[in-house]
Amino acid sequence: MRWNKLLQPDLILEGSVLNLTPDIIQRYGLKGLVLDVDETLVPIRVVSASVELRQWVKQIRQVAALYLVSNNLSEARIGGIARSLDLPYYLGAAKPSRRKIRAALNAMNLPVQQVAMVGDRLFTDVLAGNRLGMFTILVEPIVHPDVALRSHPVRNLEVWISEMMGASITPKKRRFTTLDK
Repeated sequence: MRWNKLLQPDLILEGSVLNLTPDIIQRYGLKGLVLDVDETLVPIRVVSASVELRQWVKQIRQVAALYLVSNNLSEARIGGIARSLDLPYYLGAAKPSRRKIRAALNAMNLPVQQVAMVGDRLFTDVLAGNRLGMFTILVEPIVHPDVALRSHPVRNLEVWISEMMGASITPKKRRFTTLDK
């Protein structure tokens, strides 16, 4: 598979993961979601799930199985977030490695084509999901208010490199909003 295809998300969601609705999930025939944690579900320094995130998980689990897969090595942090959401998880995934995502897929007992990899990073989440043949969803990072005013240099670099390699990441062309229902 060519690099531009490996770095091309199937869906670029405007806003955070909280904008991923049951309607969108069902529109794409998805039955499961593998979710990144840091800056996809919670800001990097936050150790617990927000009320909004708990409500979102409750709503989404009505239509899809959920599994957390994080590169983070902190059992206390990732395990605590997973337990507060009552979700299974793997940490230390070393994405774009596929090993722990594959293990999550096996635990979900769903065909890979019916599971989306959801994350905020192209070179970890999207790349890993595409390498497995999953549907990939890129979301905007959820950041801590103290960091919100700073740009995301790593993500910006990833987008620039991806576009230079031929992936279409330009928001105007690929955005999906909840208004498009």
